[in-house]
Parts: sequence; structure tokens; C-alpha cells
Amino acid sequence: MKLDGRTAIVTGASSGIGRAIALKLAQDGANVVVADVKSQPNLDAQPTDELINKEGGESAFIETDVSKKESVKDMVYESASRFGSIDILVNNAGIHAGGSIHETEEDEWDRIQEVNLKGVYLCSKYVIEHMMEEDIDGDIVNIGSIAGLVGFANNSPYSASKGGVVELTRSMAVDYGPQGINVNAVDPGVIKTSMTKEMLEDEEQREFFDQNTLTPRLGQPEDIANAVTFLVSDESNFINGENLVVDGGWTAK
Repeated sequence: MKLDGRTAIVTGASSGIGRAIALKLAQDGANVVVADVKSQPNLDAQPTDELINKEGGESAFIETDVSKKESVKDMVYESASRFGSIDILVNNAGIHAGGSIHETEEDEWDRIQEVNLKGVYLCSKYVIEHMMEEDIDGDIVNIGSIAGLVGFANNSPYSASKGGVVELTRSMAVDYGPQGINVNAVDPGVIKTSMTKEMLEDEEQREFFDQNTLTPRLGQPEDIANAVTFLVSDESNFINGENLVVDGGWTAK
């Protein structure tokens, strides 16, 4: 139990990658706060917190809109009150919308940035304040994307938000590493989730994804969960400010 006694907040943990991360952290001994706008998974499975508790772990669902300051503040306060401390934050919550710049309306641009980038800022801000007040050597992992590293057609709002996450990760590491708080990112490639389901069902897009992923399969949420668990474990405590790409070799080309 590598993470026994630690408490982790995972945003967007009801479904997809966030759910896999929450389950893996709980499996490795962490108490897990499932911070999401809804508790029910997208694919109509058992809620993440209920599954963790059923399997003998400790978990709580806290309804959270990561783009809203008061919602985030309340979530962090409730998490600390319930479990005593916050040792790990995984900024996973995110939404996707395609489109080139001239096709993207302002409200759609704002919505993507508010969840994907501002959400990372708000959650990190209030968790870091807690860690500093309690003198906690904590770990923060931001979920970026290879779309924040290389260009993708018709993907400007999402790519911009994830590129921001990549650079925010480095800056946070510089600011808080000397205080014992490690900040890293995991940048997934194409992962099979409810978010990518529609794209993967499109024959042309699926062929494009398969051709550009060097590993002879697309990614699973568990691939990202394993990377996150490593980055918050003691085995990686000399890794800071890193963007760990988990993409089946896409960006190696």
C-alpha cells in the first residue's frame, strides 16, 4: 500500500481517466475525494466513491464545479475536514470541443478555458494554500494532453487549454518545489473513454489515431492511472516539473 494514510483529491473522477485514477490511488491505500459535477459515471456504472468504499477503501463524493471559485474552496475545506489533510491533488477534470479559431464562438472558447485551465489554477491554489499552512510535502499531478504539445487540426480551444496546463505545471514546480510540493503532469495520447467514444466510432478518425499511435493499440484509462500513481508515490519524489507523455509513441515521430 504505497499511499497508505494519504488523502487524494481527483477532479472529474466519476468517469473515464479520472475514475481509473481514483480507483488506482484507492487500491494503493489512499483516501480519495471524488470531486465532480455529478456522481454518476457516464457509462452508467456504480459511482466511483461507492465502488471504492465497497472494496474496503475510504472515499467521498463532493459535488464540485472546478471553474467556480466558491465551489472549489468548499470542496477543499470539506475534504480537509473529513480526512484531516490533503496530500495529493490530481487535476483531471476537463471537457473537449473541436474547431478552428474562426469557427469557435467566444462563449465556447471561454467554457473550455474555464474548465480545463482555470480549473487547474483554482484547485491548485486552494490545495497549495492548505499544504503550505499544514506544512505538507504534497504532490500535484495535472492531466494535460499531447494536444498541448503538438498541433492537431480543428482543435484550437482544447489545444490552447492543454498547452496552458503544460506550462503552468512547469511554473508551479519552480514556485513550490523548494517548499516540498512536487508538481508534474501526465500528457495522454488517444485514450478509450466516453469522451473519445464518438471520435473512435468515426472510421476516418479511428484510422488516423491507429496510424499515429506506434504501440499496436490505443490507450486505456488504466495506462494514465498507473503513471499518475507513480508520480505521487515515494518512488518518484525526485521528479518535479516533468510532463510525462503516455501516448503509445505518438509524439516520438
